[in-house]
Amino acid sequence: MTACQRAPVIGQDHVLRASADVDVWDAWPMATAEGSPFPWRGGELWFALAAPVHDDPEVRHGVARIHHFHRIGGRFEHLGATFPMDFTPGSREWSGCAVTDGQDVTLYFTATGARGEVAPSFLQRIFAATAQLQDSVEAFSDWSEPVEVVRPDGVVYMDEHEATGRIGEIKAFRDPGFCRTSTGVDCLLFTASSAEGRDSHNGVIGCAVRDGEGMFRIQAPLVEAVGTNNELERPHLIEHAGRCYLFWSTQAFAFAPGIDAPTGLYGAVADDLFGPWRLLNGHGLVLANPETEPFQCYSWWVLPDLSVGGFVDYWGIKDALAREKPEGRRHFGGTFAPFLQLQLDGDVATLADGYA
Repeated sequence: MTACQRAPVIGQDHVLRASADVDVWDAWPMATAEGSPFPWRGGELWFALAAPVHDDPEVRHGVARIHHFHRIGGRFEHLGATFPMDFTPGSREWSGCAVTDGQDVTLYFTATGARGEVAPSFLQRIFAATAQLQDSVEAFSDWSEPVEVVRPDGVVYMDEHEATGRIGEIKAFRDPGFCRTSTGVDCLLFTASSAEGRDSHNGVIGCAVRDGEGMFRIQAPLVEAVGTNNELERPHLIEHAGRCYLFWSTQAFAFAPGIDAPTGLYGAVADDLFGPWRLLNGHGLVLANPETEPFQCYSWWVLPDLSVGGFVDYWGIKDALAREKPEGRRHFGGTFAPFLQLQLDGDVATLADGYA
């Protein structure tokens, strides 16, 4: 097995705020159907979850909305909220992905809770909306009404998501990630909870495939972690050197008691979408935060050129024994992390030195 690989330590020069007014986390590019960022206005268009700056950064999850950004010259410029207020059916918006053909862009996203609810619930539904792509700072025009594109069946995937609401314990049906394989299969991956293994830790990576009528149909999970981990977050797939590579993020506290595994980017490889899947490096861990900075970054996204984006979570702690994130804003980044670079060779994933 390949030893655990650690990302480089982030310093002050790496923490470049995209906006003074909002915190930014889970991010993804406007991409082609195969996953490569689509050129836009001399750079790229990216989406991320965002929330107004608050004394306690953790409240951001309860007020999250999708915003978009212009990535150009190595920097991210904040362009604003993507959807109009009260446009989506949830009380907040969680992660997704975006696909474009150069004329239209389809945004797949998670609607969490219900619009107008007083106390935030954790109902999660997967929707899509489409707009015309514009070559101007407005970026989009005429968003279509959001449509629910795939639903949990209560048989393979849990359709009850309430739990406690504590991070790491929420049951899931969220984080859609689209990919078109080289064989022409359109798939939508998602973070889910097993309905067959109703364990306190029953995370799976779900899959739906588009049929001849354009509808996404539920398939069996690609990866399951019943008894091991509760949240296999933000799954996405790329093809490289004739193989399929599946990546997801998870946090140390999402593992079952007795499993000592770090917060990190994890992955698996297969010859095609339907497997069988083999854990990369023999154990699945692709990269972890530095030992002295266990909460430095999270929510990594691997692009087809093997560059890896993420966001700066809590940095500058310098404490390898820390088991909980620090309170307050002193160590919170809330911005895009510098990109890393992977190298893939069959079942082995390694991390290039330094930042890309």
